[in-house]
Amino acid sequence: MYKIKVNATHTFEVTKESMETLDVVETSTNHYHILQDNTSVKAEILQTDFNKKTYSIKVNNNTYDVTINDTIDQQIEALGFEIGALKQVNDIKAPMPGLILEVSVKVGDEVKENDTLLILEAMKMENVMHSPREGIIKSIHVKYGETVDKNSLLIEFES
Repeated sequence: MYKIKVNATHTFEVTKESMETLDVVETSTNHYHILQDNTSVKAEILQTDFNKKTYSIKVNNNTYDVTINDTIDQQIEALGFEIGALKQVNDIKAPMPGLILEVSVKVGDEVKENDTLLILEAMKMENVMHSPREGIIKSIHVKYGETVDKNSLLIEFES
């Protein structure tokens, strides 16, 4: 099931089966001829952004901005998470109560995505906290040996 949003106002749900039965012929690069219910439609893809899954499409001389979300995108949205550039993570919070075993960064450090930020011991397990993005460390709210509660602010990034 795909959820398609057109011009940020109209939302449609389309099944994979209905898309497979669509009568579409590519007439040239990014130009298509569509036959639906005995009606001929000309479509052209003007712009694409695969990371954001957005497209600008011209249909019979009208331009539409389209976003396509598959089942996984819909599940992630339902859980309150967003992907990639849609959401910028600016702080790291403790996912569970525990003890800070190591702080691997200091204020002003430039970090890359997946760099180790700190190690949190919880339930006799070491949990390595990695950076979710590239950025500069703005502040560190914990130190070695400190105990933290769930959702305690650990590290902030510069915006």
